Amino acid sequence: MGTTNKVTTHWKGNMQFESDNPNGKTVVMDASHENGGHSSGLSPKAMMLSALAGCSGLDVVSVLDKMKVQISDFRMDTYGELTQEHPKYYHTVTVEYHFYGDNLDENKIKKAVDLSIEKYCGVMEMFRKFATVKTSIHYHDK
Repeated sequence: MGTTNKVTTHWKGNMQFESDNPNGKTVVMDASHENGGHSSGLSPKAMMLSALAGCSGLDVVSVLDKMKVQISDFRMDTYGELTQEHPKYYHTVTVEYHFYGDNLDENKIKKAVDLSIEKYCGVMEMFRKFATVKTSIHYHDK
């Protein structure tokens, strides 16, 4: 049997909720002004994109560290396209990996990203159950 994670999500009034994490940290979620909230927290759907990028990013940084690959900066731009009809969900998700540095080792960076995409990132595997996932890698010399 696998590991079970539990989070507790508590209503804080109006459209705001606070959710904990197994490590004890909390996050606030809220609806936008047009949906009756105060935009005082993160949107649940957008948090899914953050979770995807965070999961893959942790993999990539860990693998690059093991390979002793030097980068000066790394960011991911993640786009989610929602369906028109309710329940609205991301039918297509695009993750762009951007690496910055001098003399980037493109082969090793690509290998690290591919390992995350194909083997390690559980959040990406979950996304594949309901969405088309597209990825691309961009190298920027500093």
